[in-house]
Amino acid sequence: MFSATSPRNGRARSHLLPIAIGSAFAIAALALVAYLLWPTWGTVVGASAPEKLPVSIGNTLFNVPTAAIRMKIQRHSGPQERIDLDFLYPSLETPGALKHVTAENVDATMQPIDRIFLSIAAHHDALAPETRVATIYPRYLDPAPGTVDDGLAMRKFRAETPYGSEDLFSATSPPLSARCTRDAATPGMCLTERRIGGADLTFRFPRSWLGNWREVADAMEKLTAQMFGKRS
Repeated sequence: MFSATSPRNGRARSHLLPIAIGSAFAIAALALVAYLLWPTWGTVVGASAPEKLPVSIGNTLFNVPTAAIRMKIQRHSGPQERIDLDFLYPSLETPGALKHVTAENVDATMQPIDRIFLSIAAHHDALAPETRVATIYPRYLDPAPGTVDDGLAMRKFRAETPYGSEDLFSATSPPLSARCTRDAATPGMCLTERRIGGADLTFRFPRSWLGNWREVADAMEKLTAQMFGKRS
């Protein structure tokens, strides 16, 4: 038997101390990373912050509204690999401050989506969005004829394909090509992409907005022009 003050107990406590200190530093570091990566959902930017930031993505320059940037870690000028934004629709203004959604308040804070989400990422010579629409998607489409409503065509993807729970919408004037999930437990969402220089722009919006698809297409064109300039 060893007493509580024996040398062995003292050595054990001395070994535990560095472990405890190291654990405390690790927890603090994780908390810092979580804070930086947590989406800000349009948290109001300080008065000293510039209205727009020049951001280079894939060696392509965009002038990005600071208040639209969803993650604190992305809120700086210069080269970035990717940036995530959101804009209120139909005003296209940057969002105001919103509460973080937690397990305790998720039911109370769920509201209809009122914004367009936009991700700009370097494409590194991946397949262009236009090529994917023209050559990849047709391989997976259901052979049955689609439907056309107010100039917007819709075709289903075959159930056994990677896009089996989605539909493809397309129009020519104004141009639009969107892949949309179907309404289920959660509302369907649409995804449409375009390439500018070394970056791909990916827009996401609720499928229900397709009832006014021309306005949605125009909104995405305006956002692109605001940050880069009109396409030729």
